[in-house]
Amino acid sequence: MKSKINNNLIIELHIPDFGKVKEFYSKLGFEVISEDKKGKNYPGYLVLKRKDKLGDTIINFYGDDDRVFNQSYFKKFPRDTIRGYAIELTMPTSNIEDFYSMVKSNLPQYIVKELQESRDDYRVWHDFRMADPYGYYLRFTELLDWGQP
Repeated sequence: MKSKINNNLIIELHIPDFGKVKEFYSKLGFEVISEDKKGKNYPGYLVLKRKDKLGDTIINFYGDDDRVFNQSYFKKFPRDTIRGYAIELTMPTSNIEDFYSMVKSNLPQYIVKELQESRDDYRVWHDFRMADPYGYYLRFTELLDWGQP
C-alpha cells in the first residue's frame, strides 16, 4: 500500500501540451516526479511537485495532445475556452516576499495581481496571483487557517 496522503483532493488539469507546463512550473520550483508518455491509444500523464517548508504541492496533468478536447465532458465547450476558467488554485508558500521576487524575475508576464497585503476582520496576509500558460489562476499566499490540524 502507498503511504497515506495529507490531503485527499487530487488536482488533475487537462492540457494539450506538457512542454509548456513543464517549462512554466519549473520556474516556480516544481519538479517532474512522474511522467507517463502518451501512446497511440492513450494520453499522457504528468505529475509535478514543489517542496516547501509548509508542505509539498502536487499538481497532475492529463493529455499532452488534442485528445483533451474530445474528453466526454470537456468536448461540450469551444476549444479556445480558457482551460482554467473560474478556477483558482491556492498554494501556501513560506517566505512569500522572496518567492514573489523570484517569480517577478522569472515570469513577470504571468503575474495578474502583484504581491499585496490583504485583510479581513480576523487576519492580515500577503498574496499574489498569476495565470499559467493555459489560464489556470494561481494564488500564492502566506499560510492561513483553513481548518488544517
